Amino acid sequence: MIDRLTTIMARLRDPDTGCEWDRVQTSRTVARYTIEEAYEVVDAIERGDLADLKDELGDLLLQVVFHARIAEEAGAFALPDVIDAISDKMERRHPHIFGPAETSPGWETIKATERANKPDQSAVAGVATALPSLARADKLQKRAARVGFDWPDPTGSLAKVHEELDEIATATADTLAEEVGDLLFAVANYARHLGIDPEVALRAGNAKFEARFRAMEHIAGAGFEALSLEEKEALWQTVKRRGG
Repeated sequence: MIDRLTTIMARLRDPDTGCEWDRVQTSRTVARYTIEEAYEVVDAIERGDLADLKDELGDLLLQVVFHARIAEEAGAFALPDVIDAISDKMERRHPHIFGPAETSPGWETIKATERANKPDQSAVAGVATALPSLARADKLQKRAARVGFDWPDPTGSLAKVHEELDEIATATADTLAEEVGDLLFAVANYARHLGIDPEVALRAGNAKFEARFRAMEHIAGAGFEALSLEEKEALWQTVKRRGG
């Protein structure tokens, strides 16, 4: 089946007879579509829509094939190399399943050994800059915590949240954006100490806000926009009391 898809991509990328759009793309121009497709996979999962999940996984797989084809044309690697690399990695990280070892040193220990062979030896090396900012903050903090740079309990991280709030209150126009960033980072750290994924928590918060806002619009009808802020706040509280 994968051969059919790689053949389709090769035809689309043919410099003479291929698709006008596909053949001029680079990995850099395609990257944003890869991110979008990954989010659409997550969206289908969270909605529990298996039919849509099938389609979205296909779209995401197409992105992998697309990038691999571009690399193959550049003489760097091809899709089989990608598959071999991830297969080798999974077997290497599960010696208790695929090897003779009866016990495994653990996933994180194995990953740390792999990182030790890379030129950048920082504890925070390899945390992708393209990750959503909250997710990246969480990963950076986890990496720092592995080498002992962390609060011992949630109390310290909560105090940091209050500290950052105080700094926002006294920030200048030039430093306000930076201080807000520090606050968001501190909140992500507090969430981590509570065992909460900040990215998942914010997605849930977004979904709650959207549902409540739509309920407000539904109650008010066409006149919603003309309502005063006080009237809109009253609608919000009504929706909230209803459990929306």
